[in-house]
Amino acid sequence: MRVILVGFGVVGRSFAELVETEARKLDRDFGLRPRIVAVVDHLGAAVAENGLDVRKVLESKKKSGIMEGLGEQYSAGRNALEVIKDVECEVVVESTPTELQRGEPGLSHVRAALKEGRHVICTNKGPLAIAMPALMELANHNNVLLKFSGTVGGGTPVLDFAKKCLEGSKIRSISGILNGTSNFILSKMASEGVTMQSALAEAQKLGYAEADPTYDVGGFDTACKLVITSNYVLGTSLSIKDVRIRGITEVSNKDVEQAKSKGSVIKLIGKVEKNARVQPQEIPSTHPLNVSGTFNAVSFDTVPAGEITLVGKGAGGMETASSVLRDLIEIRRAFAR
Repeated sequence: MRVILVGFGVVGRSFAELVETEARKLDRDFGLRPRIVAVVDHLGAAVAENGLDVRKVLESKKKSGIMEGLGEQYSAGRNALEVIKDVECEVVVESTPTELQRGEPGLSHVRAALKEGRHVICTNKGPLAIAMPALMELANHNNVLLKFSGTVGGGTPVLDFAKKCLEGSKIRSISGILNGTSNFILSKMASEGVTMQSALAEAQKLGYAEADPTYDVGGFDTACKLVITSNYVLGTSLSIKDVRIRGITEVSNKDVEQAKSKGSVIKLIGKVEKNARVQPQEIPSTHPLNVSGTFNAVSFDTVPAGEITLVGKGAGGMETASSVLRDLIEIRRAFAR
């Protein structure tokens, strides 16, 4: 199965490593032999129709930040849309950074790949938060799959769990802690009494938060994941514009201490029931959603089983890459080529 990687940051590189290290297992257990035929980043593209030497690509990227060490296989300035159109493949993995104004350039990448009849695995939340119903329709029209397990929960199979394990149950609402960065900050404020600024600085130092943490602390990342989960699990047609969003920037140490005095904690929770909203919420310390650090937790209020909660690590390059691999296996099962 030929694969094009669009975006070669932490997730893209982790996926390439996983394909390399798990090659025997993938072939033995699933009859899957992925060949990475192109890697594209913002500087250019490396292409080899018979498959790139993944180790060389990773080494070149690590050594100089670019892939020019690959010689004739590398073309500076060649962009993703050109590669998607010109290079034969079965699957395009889109892992460029999330952008929430227009969803670009990821939205154009996903559309182009689907129109070319390629399956798409997307870890970029922007295209789905903005145009998920239209993209799913485009995939169906072209008889290909659009998969996105890695957009919610990192390596924790939130979407697959809800879709498969809760089949037959009526899901009345979904609520969860869907952003590890904001949860880390609130956990630090509660356990150590540090300021939000101090907790954020530590999160950035540890690599949990970007230099610009707006998407995380502003609640936008949580809103993206809520939209994707609701659309996929409940069959809604939401976009991020339909979500009422309030982040954690106004949560003070006084708020945290007052909650603690009542045996409660403050968490940034996304919830969809009759409508979709993201906001800081006070919950009992015994509540299933009271997880610490960068962990995520999602609760499904179901009939007849009641409330079911899934907890797991919400982020990380290798964790998200494992979700990409899971999606690739699903595509292999559905479309053996």
